[in-house]
Amino acid sequence: MKPRFIVLFLIAVLILPACGQKTLNEPMTLLNQDQKEVTFPSEKPTVFFFITTYT
Repeated sequence: MKPRFIVLFLIAVLILPACGQKTLNEPMTLLNQDQKEVTFPSEKPTVFFFITTYT
């Protein structure tokens, strides 16, 4: 059972990324904690951190 699960997992890891887009066509816009829109540019690589808290 475990070898079959590992093979299916590896297939999913290889196929799912191939279905995505290579680049973004338009900038990505998210809301910050103050409900203001923040836009990330798509012309250069950008790293952003997403932190959540549960109370």
